[in-house]
Amino acid sequence: MGKAAGRNKIQRVLNLYNRLMEGDTLDKGEEALRFHVTMRSIQRDVDDVRAYLSDAAADGNVRNDVIYDRREKGYRLERIERIKLSNSEVLAICKILLDSRAFTKREMLAALRKLIGCSVPKKHQKLITDLIKNEAFHYVEPRHRTVFIDKLWSIAQPIREKHYIEIEYRRLKGRSLVRRKLRPAAVMFSEYYFYVAAFIDDKETRRTFDVPGDAFPTIYRADRIASLKVLDETFSAPYEDRFEEGEFRKRIQFMFGGAPQKVTFIYKGLNVEAVLDRLPTARILAEENGAYTISAEVFGKGIDYWLRSQGEEVEIIKETTRNG
Repeated sequence: MGKAAGRNKIQRVLNLYNRLMEGDTLDKGEEALRFHVTMRSIQRDVDDVRAYLSDAAADGNVRNDVIYDRREKGYRLERIERIKLSNSEVLAICKILLDSRAFTKREMLAALRKLIGCSVPKKHQKLITDLIKNEAFHYVEPRHRTVFIDKLWSIAQPIREKHYIEIEYRRLKGRSLVRRKLRPAAVMFSEYYFYVAAFIDDKETRRTFDVPGDAFPTIYRADRIASLKVLDETFSAPYEDRFEEGEFRKRIQFMFGGAPQKVTFIYKGLNVEAVLDRLPTARILAEENGAYTISAEVFGKGIDYWLRSQGEEVEIIKETTRNG
């Protein structure tokens, strides 16, 4: 094989490989016409791609294979271990993002474009885009209109590296700025907003809190952080004392901090599953004539707001508060 022929084969195989990775289905006859070669040459090219994928799998990478799809009448890539999101998964994530209303409209549209562009084969991208077009057009951004995605990453790094941070925070009441030195614990999302859960070591500051001896983190809304500085000072966090945001998230409602408590109530509504989904720690203690006695472990005052929002469908039996 001459140099020119060898170079043409390499370019041809790479072209086929790239298109297979994009999700295209390749017809052997069409490819032979495209590259001015025989169908036997295209078959050998496909076999070369298949051999390369087999070697890559042997090296511990994700296993893919080139198969002949009789319905599509062509060769396509079959992902034995899927490394990309499926079309259905991308559509679901797009819908969740839009419903979250977590970002400005510019941020949201940019994120959706990147998600679809990176995860969906070209031939399906317009379909996904069309399915979310109306919601994207009518998307209502949060009223704070603050761009803060980079700030989230700036907070995530000192959490991992155990560095104190210093913030200027705009309070909800009065809009005044306060300065806080924090031991950051987690970045969380709930009800349209991102939050930072952090501990305050300063005893004087803690005396001003509703629960001065509260051993649980204070919650700060990320868009209200006016300035952020990562300090050189580090803190220790033994593994056995680590903050478990997953467990904390199960017990907190509307991101209102406070002491842990146990609440028991009767639910008389039609959809008890919605209650159990809202309160992941909830347990049904009893059921009688469609009325459920439910107990849940929660943090802070957020549970009070939720219970009151249920009106006559909820009757509170008992609330027990305990401090850390």
